[in-house]
Amino acid sequence: MQSFESLAKKFSEKFDVNHFPDQPAGLYEPNRYFLRLGGKRVRPVACLMGNELFDEIVTDAWPVACAVELFHNFTLIHDDIMDKSPLRRGMKTVHEKYNENTAILSGDVMLVFAYEYLNKINTSYLRRILSLFNRTAREVCEGQQLDMDFEKRNDVAFDEYIHMIELKTSVLLAASLQMGAILGGASERNQQLLYEFGKKLGIAFQIRDDYLDAFGNPEKVGKQTGGDIKMNKKTFLLIHALEQAKPAQRKELEKLMIAHTDDKVEKTLQILRDCGADTWALDLKTQYFNQAMQHLDDVAVLSKRKEPLRELAQFLISRDH
Repeated sequence: MQSFESLAKKFSEKFDVNHFPDQPAGLYEPNRYFLRLGGKRVRPVACLMGNELFDEIVTDAWPVACAVELFHNFTLIHDDIMDKSPLRRGMKTVHEKYNENTAILSGDVMLVFAYEYLNKINTSYLRRILSLFNRTAREVCEGQQLDMDFEKRNDVAFDEYIHMIELKTSVLLAASLQMGAILGGASERNQQLLYEFGKKLGIAFQIRDDYLDAFGNPEKVGKQTGGDIKMNKKTFLLIHALEQAKPAQRKELEKLMIAHTDDKVEKTLQILRDCGADTWALDLKTQYFNQAMQHLDDVAVLSKRKEPLRELAQFLISRDH
């Protein structure tokens, strides 16, 4: 069994090639630029790890992993347009460097190339892989729409937010693991356990992300805290605070959510602390992480084969940036 770092290096060697034709350059160069920005490659490597959990990595796992990474980057290009984000990984986003129309079209064609990679795999797997890939792609779009819908509402319930995070963030990690398991010949039960492991881990990761955005050390996180607050994003922390707040605190929170004052972040963070949202979020992260690890423990393979996935899960949840 190989570590995440070892597999990530091997995946990068296969993936860091030119995936696109030279012409028209106006369509394909933006994608080459965006892929050069790199990334953690967690999802495609999770596909390889899901495969190796049950067997030696099969040849077909590599094109599936490439399809996952291209799909993920397609979503990032389009997310950046919708969020009006100027930077991605410290560099200009595609719509900022080129223009919005180019970014839309380049993202679209990146998705097409993801399907080209799926088309390379053995036909005996293709239907199952394609069905899961398509369902996941649809769910990611649904999650993004819900996220945008929530920006206009002040009554988002905790369960609604969890559902949105599952769709927007967790299902791609979960499906990547399951696609690897399908290629490794895993049973339906083992596939589902691995999928649930990925889904719960994805939620724990998002809780950690929300927490760090509000309460993280700026030097370690690499950005100023309170970005979600400035953007008026509904996060685990804000939803919990709105549910727990006394009437006066809730009124103040609702005022701050539409304010543009210099002390907006500071005042909001104080109310979040007063409502216990900080300690609650850490407990909730642990709860989902433990559920994820239980699903992994229940997968019917030798315990030592699961070690790389345990290490990956611990890394994703423990890191402070």
